[in-house]
Amino acid sequence: MTTATEFAPAPRRSGIKEWIFTTDHKRIGILYLVGAMAAFVVAGIMGLGIRIEQMSPGESGLINYFVGDFAQTMTTGAAYNAALYFHGAAMILAFLIPALTGFAANYLVPLMIGAPDVAFPRINALSLWLFYAAILVALLTFVIPDKPDIMWTGYPPYSITTSANTAFYVFTVHLIGFASILGAVNFLITIIYMRAPGMGWNKMNMFVWTTFGAFVIQIVFVPVLAAAVTLLLLDKYVGTGFFDPTRGGDVLLYQNLFWFYSHPAVYVIFLPAIGLLFDIIATQAKNYIFNYKAAVYGGILGIVVITGEVWVHHLYIAGMPNWISIGMMVTTLLISVPVGLILISLWGTLYKGAITYNVSMWYAVVCLFLILAGGLTGIPLAITSLTVHLSETSFVHAHFHFIMGLMATFAVFAAVYHWFPKMTGRSADIPIAKIAFWFTVIGSQVTFLPLFLIGIKGMPRRYWDYAMFPEFEPYHLIATFGSALVAVGVTLMIVGWIYAAFRGPKVSTNPWNSKSLEWTHTESPPGPGNFQRPVRVDESWTPYNYN
Repeated sequence: MTTATEFAPAPRRSGIKEWIFTTDHKRIGILYLVGAMAAFVVAGIMGLGIRIEQMSPGESGLINYFVGDFAQTMTTGAAYNAALYFHGAAMILAFLIPALTGFAANYLVPLMIGAPDVAFPRINALSLWLFYAAILVALLTFVIPDKPDIMWTGYPPYSITTSANTAFYVFTVHLIGFASILGAVNFLITIIYMRAPGMGWNKMNMFVWTTFGAFVIQIVFVPVLAAAVTLLLLDKYVGTGFFDPTRGGDVLLYQNLFWFYSHPAVYVIFLPAIGLLFDIIATQAKNYIFNYKAAVYGGILGIVVITGEVWVHHLYIAGMPNWISIGMMVTTLLISVPVGLILISLWGTLYKGAITYNVSMWYAVVCLFLILAGGLTGIPLAITSLTVHLSETSFVHAHFHFIMGLMATFAVFAAVYHWFPKMTGRSADIPIAKIAFWFTVIGSQVTFLPLFLIGIKGMPRRYWDYAMFPEFEPYHLIATFGSALVAVGVTLMIVGWIYAAFRGPKVSTNPWNSKSLEWTHTESPPGPGNFQRPVRVDESWTPYNYN
């Protein structure tokens, strides 16, 4: 149960000016979603171009039409690399991380903990507009004549010894990184100090816990990436020799610094995605979180502790000493323990639940399969004797998309459908959403399952031409057909969202009969200040008290 005292929120205003200058965490969250989805669409177009280029061996030149106005001045290989750069960087840095730690965290965390806003609203707005600035800079990829073609990793020596536009890459990373740091500080303070009276740590939503863990990782590891790309910038334009072998530098130093951030970044994506699934599944199954404390203290916090000790598995074939590889293999396998605790809790939450299967729950169930399949295919990549054969093949490409790209993306889609009534007062669970679901899910499986098979047989990843492997052409044809299905599904989904926002069926304030504060104590959509009265929770309250 909860009690409250009298509180008068500010009047709600709407207009372009109010959206641009807003410090309301809910509007900032929605603006994050719009920007993240814009990046997703453009990065998806790049991915479709990559698949079309790989549809058959040899040079088709079709990738040039996906890259930009200056594509005719680029070779097919350069255009392919530029598309690969934008696809990877935008999907991870401009879509997944902002959608999860920007949109979902902004919109949901203050509502879930009973806070009127975040701790520092203006810093929150600054973080948003730094993110938008990064998106605009990234979109200039299709305008500038010297497009960066260094992929999302920026590996030297290529990025410092060629004409690649390394400065463009570094500036984009700096903008997004600075936005992430501001968000991390803001939300950690918000969660620690602004919870409603009576809301102890063991009463928080799982999404709040996973957001807390993700932002701890961000604040620790983002500066490492910022330092790495800054040194890259100095090597390229000032003439230092940190990573340039001709000046006494070491390219492996950059790879270690890059992956020292970028593998923890996997869990910056994984943790909030899992948190969204927990809250969706618990609500739609009308069930408590199975083994809550084990999932939180053994799972979420276990990942936070171990995540900084597993980065070298990205470098198993890069010349590392064997004893380091063996040690990192152990830690890579060890991190499956906290992940396993989380998944047991997630699956257990379904046990004896009164499950409602709507579109958000459909996506959540698909995510359970993707986590299982992606996790199991990750085991051979953790073992040094096997990953020597699988590293740098399409097997890694498919594994990453299963466990991270598809799972986290579908978690974002599930979250939009689940909290759409809260954001708009209307439901997006309409017929077009169901059609879009089947196109997207079936298409994603048709796209990536063939890549597992040819990866085992030796198909290199990141190759625009595979004339030396003509036997793989049928697999690439199937994968390209699958990507077209995904494109249709995503188009229908976005059209459905726009339609539902204005014409979707109106629903009650709490259509899912949830016990969480964002559903029980606010209108839909919530007004400024979130709650008409400050919230206080008593000892018997939990967000999962479904008896």
